[in-house]
Amino acid sequence: MKQDVLHLKSPVNWINDPNGFIYYKGKYHLFYQHFPYAPIWGTMHWGHAVSEDLVHWEHKKIALFPTKSYDRNGVFSGSAIEKDEKLYFYYSAVRYLEQDEENIHLSKNDQFETSQAMLISEDGEKFDNWNGKKQIIPVIRDEEIADARDTRDPKVWKEDEKYYMVLGSTYHGKQARVLIFESEDGENWNYKSQCRKETYGHTMECPDLFKIREQYVFVGSPMGIQNDGLEYANQSVCTLAKFDAKTGELSLPDEYQMVDYGGDFYAPQSNLDKDGRRVMIAWMRMPKPVESKDGTQWIGMMCLPRVVGIKNGQVTFDVHPNVKENFEEIDLTKVVLKLKEKQPLWITTILSEGEELEIGGYEIRLEDGKVVGNRERVFADMEGYHVENQTPKVGKSAKLDIFVEENLIEIFVNDGQYVLSHVVYGLGDTLNGKIQKVRVLK
Repeated sequence: MKQDVLHLKSPVNWINDPNGFIYYKGKYHLFYQHFPYAPIWGTMHWGHAVSEDLVHWEHKKIALFPTKSYDRNGVFSGSAIEKDEKLYFYYSAVRYLEQDEENIHLSKNDQFETSQAMLISEDGEKFDNWNGKKQIIPVIRDEEIADARDTRDPKVWKEDEKYYMVLGSTYHGKQARVLIFESEDGENWNYKSQCRKETYGHTMECPDLFKIREQYVFVGSPMGIQNDGLEYANQSVCTLAKFDAKTGELSLPDEYQMVDYGGDFYAPQSNLDKDGRRVMIAWMRMPKPVESKDGTQWIGMMCLPRVVGIKNGQVTFDVHPNVKENFEEIDLTKVVLKLKEKQPLWITTILSEGEELEIGGYEIRLEDGKVVGNRERVFADMEGYHVENQTPKVGKSAKLDIFVEENLIEIFVNDGQYVLSHVVYGLGDTLNGKIQKVRVLK
């Protein structure tokens, strides 16, 4: 099967959200939303890849696909837990009420309904889509509890001998809300509570709730929070949260921070790595497909794995140490050659106020105390998208760890204080500006 190094990419055609991310029996399993028939969004399946180190990925066969009346139009995003040495998968099941006559993979006028379902795998390799599925939360038709259409993306975890599920939803299409369900056995679920927040857009997607030490962290992807007329009004945010496991009550502050300030990062999912660190991976949205050497097209890739932490009351995201261990330092005189050969690079520098760095046409500068990334020259013909983004203020200088790949640049500021990632097309081989070290993938 196809293998990827560093970034997990679509094996062919379309991928989006990471799903079912888990460390299980010595391997990391990452599933993902996948439309295997064309490089466009369509009826969702779960693709599957495994890795021993979060860096080298091997694609497996499609794991989950529609077979039931309730999931006939898509096995949408969800999560996984280990129980009794088995993998329990939870997902959103979609059924169209009206189908587009010209494209059966689309609903007509957004007429669909969503329920929550599960599948148990004995070993993480075999998936019984015909007899192994179970609908666990039917379509919720009480609008005071949830929305029949836009309630999705179950993230499940175990705490204090009980199982909890967090779901994203909307209140009348105007206010984001997060739902909490509880279970004694991971299969039979009861509604517990909800949290509505006007500042979190009109609909919440891909919610995640976990602890860093004893502090709860909420991560979600609210829709409609960046309304400037350009693409990607939906972004991923994080904040410190309060959660009472006994009552199921979740409390979120009005304010939050971006998980990634580049704007392409979406639908992150986290779990624990083999050493107990909270690690996160997310989908990097791409506006157009890339053609492979064999003539096939692919669109969609995952960011580098990131370790979630808390420092000075702020959630941080630093690159996973396994990534760094797979690079080795090279002579600076060889950097242009490596860029020309399109090899992944890790560039380290300290940028001071007013200084700039150019990598293959991609520009990074420190301006007014903020790290600014500009992809205008390597994002040609992409009208309607942001070409320049910036972090919050970091001061008069900033330590940058820049990971450069042919279609993605990820800038880690001050060891994960902020991250700014940009999808790019057509990187050149120029390098201008102050750099300290350059490493190349081993």
